Amino acid sequence: MGNYLNPGNEMFRRTRKSEIYIDKTGLIEKTNAVLETGRCYVCVSRPRRFGKSTAANMLAAYYDRSTDSDELFRDLAIGSRASYREYLNHYNVIKVNMQTFLSNAGSVQEMLQLLQKRILKELSVEYPAFVTEDNLIFAMSDIYVQTNRPFVILIDEWDCLFREGAYGAKEQRIYLDFLRTWLKDQEYVALAYMTGILPIKKYGTHSALNMFSEYSMTDPGDYAEYFGFTQEETADLCQRYGMSFEETRAWYDGYRLNIYKNGAKESCSIYSPESVIKAMLLHKFGNYWNQTETFEALRVYIQMDMDGLKQSVLEMLAGGSIYIDTETFDNDMTTFSSRDDVLTLLVHLGYLSYDSDKREVSIPNKEVARAYVNAIKATNWSEVIQSIEKSRRLLQALIDQDEKAVAEGIAQAHNEISILEYNDENSLSCTIGLAFYFAREYYTMIRELPTGKGYADITFIPRRAHSDKPAIVIELKRNNSADAALAQILDRNYTAALKDYRGNLLLAGIHYDPKTKEHTCRIVKMEK
Repeated sequence: MGNYLNPGNEMFRRTRKSEIYIDKTGLIEKTNAVLETGRCYVCVSRPRRFGKSTAANMLAAYYDRSTDSDELFRDLAIGSRASYREYLNHYNVIKVNMQTFLSNAGSVQEMLQLLQKRILKELSVEYPAFVTEDNLIFAMSDIYVQTNRPFVILIDEWDCLFREGAYGAKEQRIYLDFLRTWLKDQEYVALAYMTGILPIKKYGTHSALNMFSEYSMTDPGDYAEYFGFTQEETADLCQRYGMSFEETRAWYDGYRLNIYKNGAKESCSIYSPESVIKAMLLHKFGNYWNQTETFEALRVYIQMDMDGLKQSVLEMLAGGSIYIDTETFDNDMTTFSSRDDVLTLLVHLGYLSYDSDKREVSIPNKEVARAYVNAIKATNWSEVIQSIEKSRRLLQALIDQDEKAVAEGIAQAHNEISILEYNDENSLSCTIGLAFYFAREYYTMIRELPTGKGYADITFIPRRAHSDKPAIVIELKRNNSADAALAQILDRNYTAALKDYRGNLLLAGIHYDPKTKEHTCRIVKMEK
């Protein structure tokens, strides 16, 4: 067993000993299907703490010929698959973390020299007769020819070079050229598996590593369920630890990824595993994933008011979605030519969820929304923070049916968030969403809830843990009147969408007059 050559199964053994372990060995069946084929190149990109390194350790434990891992896998999903025994502990494995080499080198050239030196050292110990020169590619070729045993190559943090601004195009090309020469069309490669945060770097429309099949946050293919927890897995954990699944969903759900099973597309809901695990073990909901990230990076990106980026962030904080084009993104953290490039990066970092059908992004959950609020506090967006901080009082005024206070609070929010022009009712909806930001503590907020006879503009549905709060249906109007907005809720029977809800229900009509610049509000209470 070595550090890089055949590292054994100890890291996966420790994972299996963890109090919370979720079986993700279905990934092995996917990689087994492409072993020693022309499709043996796989690159998976996910945000931090989504299980990428754990998956790499699992693959190393399964394929590594220097150890016996049957006891670790036979009771898991892969243990019942036809390919299980055929490939178990069958290959030479090389597993490297590129960040380790980059951190211990002064340049990209030094990093690659150190990488080759360290791997060659271990190869020479295992195969002294075949390693005769200081060239990694030739050494691995000779070993394969003499032993007829190909390598599984696992590269973690493959994208570390592209996450730092210190390395320019020349250094990046040197690195990509090395990876291409080392991996592409080499007979000794049974599987080349890379994982990182970013997809493979592009230069224009060309990728130096175009032999890889990529599975990212914008296009996860059929790998979505193996990184992060699925809804079913999360619900099982909630039952096991006596935690509210509804609250867990509000805090950590929101990553909607499309997967393909048996040729059919399905929507898969993915949860941040780090956050769910800590919430279960500590029996407390909180910001856990964000503690592993740097707010400084998020602050820098959202402060780039490129092509109306600021308004887009505000609309998403209000609960809206933004259409973007992800194809122009160059897959690094420094090259941006448009607002869409910044938003696409935030998808890959886990700060936005991407709906590939609608090509829209949104803030996925309560935990991530708090990260935006914390980051905004360090920017010059003080007016937004003021509005959010006042939202607690505004929500209470709505619950108390204080129509005057609600109208005044919304008018104040409108003045403070001056970037949101009232060109249509959607802009009014964004202001309302920000003005009532605090409602997310108790409510699931739905914009344009289908009712059968149209859409209620904004609906607040209290989560079970807050069932003492009333449900609220809000209708918005530019021109016309607050009474007309209220009448529309009743005439179109918007409350039918809440027919299964048992509790108090408030109906609110909110009107903005573009001529007088005044807001008015009407609130009525319905008993259910």
